[in-house]
Amino acid sequence: MIISETRTIFGAMTLASRLVRHRDGVPIYGYPTGPGAPPVSVARASNEELLQRGRHIHDFPALWFVPDSAVVLVAAAGEVLDPVARPDGGVGVFFDPAALESEGARPTWREHPLLFPFLHGEAGGLLELRLPAERVEPWRTAIASIEAELAERRDGYRQAALAHLVLLLIDLARVAVDVVGDLRHSGEPLLAEVFAVIDRRLGEPLSLRDVAADVGLSPGHLTTIVRRRTGRTVQDWIIERRMAASRRLLADTDLPVAEVAHRVGIADPGYFSRLFRRVHGTSPRTWRARPC
Repeated sequence: MIISETRTIFGAMTLASRLVRHRDGVPIYGYPTGPGAPPVSVARASNEELLQRGRHIHDFPALWFVPDSAVVLVAAAGEVLDPVARPDGGVGVFFDPAALESEGARPTWREHPLLFPFLHGEAGGLLELRLPAERVEPWRTAIASIEAELAERRDGYRQAALAHLVLLLIDLARVAVDVVGDLRHSGEPLLAEVFAVIDRRLGEPLSLRDVAADVGLSPGHLTTIVRRRTGRTVQDWIIERRMAASRRLLADTDLPVAEVAHRVGIADPGYFSRLFRRVHGTSPRTWRARPC
């Protein structure tokens, strides 16, 4: 195994990545290991630095956040990244997926719901997502907090840095709404079919029993599989997909809130507003009126 100092497509600092192997002549880098290696790293770079890096592969999750445009670029783990120009003024976040271990079991790309966005199949290995305007400042704060923890290294800094990272990944998973495509790309046909059913029937009343019947499993068996592989219930995902669809309708149309609720399968506008506030921390009308 060769150890090399390399600047990644997202990096500003020289990241002591591990050159683990090549694939068809393209170098594959692993997350740095060894004593003192942090579970998450933060870096900044200019366009010139980004373009200096040739085609390569990250064997670990990486993202690039540009606050001024509210854009997040997600690097597909295991895919070839093309060295293309990216906006200046951004910050990269990289982490070891093993840092998200739960109960001693290392998560895999196919099993951890917070890692699904890193399995996309976008050309060039980069998926561009846009954050809701009200989430930009929390992202700034979380990343700054990670940087502070890594710089100061006080007692508990690893746990603190990971706590801020998890908040970012939760937001990222909510923004990356193409869950079905992610799951199919990652080789989870059953879960992909579950999400396909949810999306196809989103505009009607929908329950765990309905989804289970469509995929030919008992509700109990389906619950076990979905919870084991994603850490969430089928009902959680129904709500997640309804909220994603409602955000698109609120942002892209002038439909009344009651009609938005109806189109995402919720007959009671009052319940829809309460649910939206619980998930997003604000009402649908306030969310729609946010600055773009």
